[in-house]
Amino acid sequence: MCFSVNVNLVKDELESRYGADFPEHNIYSPSYYYHAFSLPQIPSICTGSPEKIRLLRWGLIPAWIRNTEDARAIRYKTFNARAESIDRKPSFADSFRSKRCLIPVKGFFEWQHEGKKKIPWYIYHFNDEIMSLAGLYSEWTESETGVSLSTFTVITTDANEIMSVIHNSKKRMPVILNGSDERSWIDLSLPEDEALKMLTPCPSELLKAHTISDLVNDRHADRNTPEVISEYVRNKSNSLF
Repeated sequence: MCFSVNVNLVKDELESRYGADFPEHNIYSPSYYYHAFSLPQIPSICTGSPEKIRLLRWGLIPAWIRNTEDARAIRYKTFNARAESIDRKPSFADSFRSKRCLIPVKGFFEWQHEGKKKIPWYIYHFNDEIMSLAGLYSEWTESETGVSLSTFTVITTDANEIMSVIHNSKKRMPVILNGSDERSWIDLSLPEDEALKMLTPCPSELLKAHTISDLVNDRHADRNTPEVISEYVRNKSNSLF
């Protein structure tokens, strides 16, 4: 699973990293902590317009959804898409064929089960670089108002060695694309079977991780602060990486 990310990235960083313009930057707010259930708008680079950074809202609504009630219901079930079934599952198959995207993040959060405790971790690039998560997006139009919503999902795969230790309940992780694969992922001329081959666990050596404080669990606190990603050592076993 991947429901919480750090997208504390400003316009210049994003434009430089992806060689794209960010026309909607004025309605985007960088944040150290975004949670999927708040349905945030997050910068994305999409199939068809890689020269432009777009804002997509988390929680994919397939284009074939008929009404607002169904749209509201399904988006809370599509924060993630399993790599093993995105070419077959109705919620994601159309987007896999025609609407792929990159989701830039500085890191993501996961919880480790230790008995009855859930220990929060922050995971990031070993060189603190921007990482591109593989995603799918969709354009859905509300029939009653004609308003269009652009939404996305993050693709997940089996956990690598580090993530198997951290996310030890589900043993899943987001697909972090190799830099050389980023443009290929959003290029629809790439055969679908080749695209599917990209959706594998990244090497453990790419990542660093440390435990963080319980601030990340406090829904009433301001989590858009560097403190939310700061290392908080609980014991020696929680600072292996």
